[in-house]
Amino acid sequence: MGMLFQLANALALAAWVALIASVFVPAWRRAIWMASGFAVPLLLAVAYGALLAIFWSDAADGGFGSLAEVQALFQVPGLLVAGWLHYLAFDLFVGTWIARDAAERNLPRGAVVPSLVLTFLVGPLGLLLHAVVRALARRHESIVGVRP
Repeated sequence: MGMLFQLANALALAAWVALIASVFVPAWRRAIWMASGFAVPLLLAVAYGALLAIFWSDAADGGFGSLAEVQALFQVPGLLVAGWLHYLAFDLFVGTWIARDAAERNLPRGAVVPSLVLTFLVGPLGLLLHAVVRALARRHESIVGVRP
């Protein structure tokens, strides 16, 4: 499990570095967004599905109906790694959506990078920051009449 965990982390980190670079290099965006928003999350999803298929039966008391059941799932190392892959895949997908949305709205790069870094580190907080930046940009646009 340790090797899969390390490989998945390395793959996700490389995709995140490329995703942040895409904010500054528009020529690379299409290829990077295809990798970070599609290929890498789907590869992680395949590994996630395989781990669930292999290890689900090892957590007889596990499930999603209570905190105790979720704890039982994560007592199985294969399911713990599956849970981590779930986070890696979804956070990367959301990060790519943020980058694409920011580019479409022409948001300042200086506002996009912190949203991506927070999404990488603490997913929902990065999404929240992006929502705030979007709202402020929209408000600025309506007041000034110009997109940032």
